[in-house]
Amino acid sequence: MPKVYVVNKGGHDYSDARRFGELHFLSEGPISKYAVSKIYREFAMMLRESTPLDYILLTGLTTMACIACSCFSFLHTGKLNLLLFKNGKYVERKLVLSELLSKGTDKGVTKQEQIVELIDK
Repeated sequence: MPKVYVVNKGGHDYSDARRFGELHFLSEGPISKYAVSKIYREFAMMLRESTPLDYILLTGLTTMACIACSCFSFLHTGKLNLLLFKNGKYVERKLVLSELLSKGTDKGVTKQEQIVELIDK
């Protein structure tokens, strides 16, 4: 079963996210948004155990969410699976960042029309 990596354990009810996998908290309580190296080290160690089927549940500081998503996508060849809270429940959104960001390969796109075409599929 996939894991759901919750960026920060706060006072929210994460029970609906269990539909997507077992909850794992990357951090808990207040953390300085300026301690980016510390956040990176802690998140990187925990996310090393993740798989491309796992999720990042966005909550907490923007700095922390950026670091968690960067680590996840780096580890999984540009794949990023997010859980977002919408209308009282969590919804999944999956991205393959390499589809649009590749340079010098046949997967990379260079024109706005190509990007729109890929997104609309």
